[in-house]
Amino acid sequence: MKNFLSQAELKTFLDEKVVQYNRLDFIQTDPIQIPRQFTRKEDIEISAFLISTLAWGNRTAIIKSGQRLLEIMNFKPYEYVSNYEEQKHHFVHRTFNSDDLNAFFVSLQRIYQQGGLEAAFKPHSEISGAQGRIVSFRDTFTQEPFPDRTQKHIANPLKGSSAKRINMFLRWMVRKDEFGVDFGIWNSIPMSELHLPLDVHTGNVARKLGILTRTQNDWKSVAEIQEQLVQFDPNDPCKYDFALFGLGAFEGFK
Repeated sequence: MKNFLSQAELKTFLDEKVVQYNRLDFIQTDPIQIPRQFTRKEDIEISAFLISTLAWGNRTAIIKSGQRLLEIMNFKPYEYVSNYEEQKHHFVHRTFNSDDLNAFFVSLQRIYQQGGLEAAFKPHSEISGAQGRIVSFRDTFTQEPFPDRTQKHIANPLKGSSAKRINMFLRWMVRKDEFGVDFGIWNSIPMSELHLPLDVHTGNVARKLGILTRTQNDWKSVAEIQEQLVQFDPNDPCKYDFALFGLGAFEGFK
């Protein structure tokens, strides 16, 4: 397809796919259904951040682990984090274990004492845009005594990570979605800054469409795709996540 479609035709094709997949029934198979169980801002943020952190591997297993987390938090994430006392949980999701979860709860408690998750994604003094915000957040979240083994669960784009899960979380929180999938409850970050949550599906489809030339799914690839997507929609480039993911995950697009 990349050999035959003009830029205008490619935009039209992807816009149609956005409409097809940016729908409420998308939630039925997506981890976003976990925070969708809440209406309070802080409950949404905390549950969304935790489930996005676990979002690698089988989606059914991810959602099952998310439900287990809600049980641990007594289905009151903000209250649980606010009153948290360090303890051992019976929880494992792939390489994320009970020690990691304890460290996350401790950091979340501190972050809410200091102003909340949204405030933690503040602009970086030296790095612009989404990359800088992620670095700022990582620096804040992993302050001592954050354990070394748990560092790997918070992406570092300065070391090449595509930060897929954090970019997905930011899409959920920031993007004003007329179709009601994304929450759009954060106003301090413009939608134009949102970057694609690059994974195997979106990466492979982007390469087949000719909007990604790099072979690695790293931050440089995220930046390369961003240059193309902002040409299609400078105000809402991340909406094309629905198109690229849907083509790959649901259509096996080749």
